[in-house]
Amino acid sequence: MTSRSLPDSTMPVYRRILLKLSGEALMGDDAYGINRQVLGRIVGEIKEVVGTGVQLALVIGGGNIFRGIAPGAQGMDRATADYMGMLATVMNSLSLQDALRQADVPAVVLTALPMDVVAEPYSRRAALHYLEDGRVVIFAAGTGNPFFTTDTAASLRGLEIGADVVLKATKVDGVYTKDPMRHADARRYDVLTYNEALEKRLGVMDATALALCREQNMQLRVFSINTPGSLMRVVRGENEGTLVRRGD
Repeated sequence: MTSRSLPDSTMPVYRRILLKLSGEALMGDDAYGINRQVLGRIVGEIKEVVGTGVQLALVIGGGNIFRGIAPGAQGMDRATADYMGMLATVMNSLSLQDALRQADVPAVVLTALPMDVVAEPYSRRAALHYLEDGRVVIFAAGTGNPFFTTDTAASLRGLEIGADVVLKATKVDGVYTKDPMRHADARRYDVLTYNEALEKRLGVMDATALALCREQNMQLRVFSINTPGSLMRVVRGENEGTLVRRGD
């Protein structure tokens, strides 16, 4: 009798992923900027995933440096504040690129705002070429337009590159019925539909990003980047965090 081999649960279930990393995730317990120890740990997780052959692209926020909707931007023209926020994402992207290269992980920054001295301009063709070549592609400066968040940029870039899933790495291990830091009875969702997330205003992503994923049937998984090994578990298809998908 011939035995049938079982699927290898250690193998990744995705070929290409878009990882959305908040700027705040780079701070660790610091009040501002980039915590080098945290950055090194995140780079280690990315290196492990890329080592399995998964193609990985990133969108990074800039909230650890400047946010267009932050108190520091009050009284400022919104478009100007948003452009400053985009520049903050470029700083984070360059820092991550440098850390990846020091860890022997080839990486390239593509920016939606032209600044040829520090990064290449974004193009879908270049992004696909670099991904197929095995490089980590870091998308900087959001969409390049004010009034759009890096959440929307993550959804947009994920769709443009044909990612299998958008992964949103946060400080919380999924999506809850209410803020788990303030409510002991908050319950975490294992699975959530886009309609539920929008109707209940659960703060998964902004409405534009959620609507874009819903319309294009792109799956989204929200998980904690602070939990060791969480990124690899997600890539292997384990039940980490909260899966957000279309309900039909």
